[in-house]
Amino acid sequence: MADFHRLFDHLVWADDRVRDALRACSAPPPRAVELYAHILGAEEVWLSRLAGSTSRLAVWPAVALGDLEAAARDAQRGWRDFLQGLASPDLHREVAYVNSAGQAFSSRVLDIILHVCLHGAYHRGQIALLLRGIGAAPAPTDYIAFVRGAPAATRR
Repeated sequence: MADFHRLFDHLVWADDRVRDALRACSAPPPRAVELYAHILGAEEVWLSRLAGSTSRLAVWPAVALGDLEAAARDAQRGWRDFLQGLASPDLHREVAYVNSAGQAFSSRVLDIILHVCLHGAYHRGQIALLLRGIGAAPAPTDYIAFVRGAPAATRR
């Protein structure tokens, strides 16, 4: 179970760094802000599915960058609480849900947790590319950078 806590510690760290990189831009690309909002929206939506509740955010929320810090903190607190109460047998529990397209599915808790972590990493990479495209510095969010406290090496 400690491994999931570590993955979510990275998720929180990486989400916060992306938000800081977006704020550092005088005019962040709208698509980058949209993707960051989507990361947080998806984190909230998946958490609500696990809890059997209604999400406060849409999977693609239309939220301004300045309003996303509160959404991030709420999702982070919710995931920490969920993981604290999780026992090993819970990982294989099936969770029934309806996706944003109205299709019904069932997935294991384990698969949902891994999806949330991997989903964010995918979109943070897209945001980094968009920031580089405007000459801004993207946040280094690789897991190894989190672990060792220093960004990965870059090309010279």
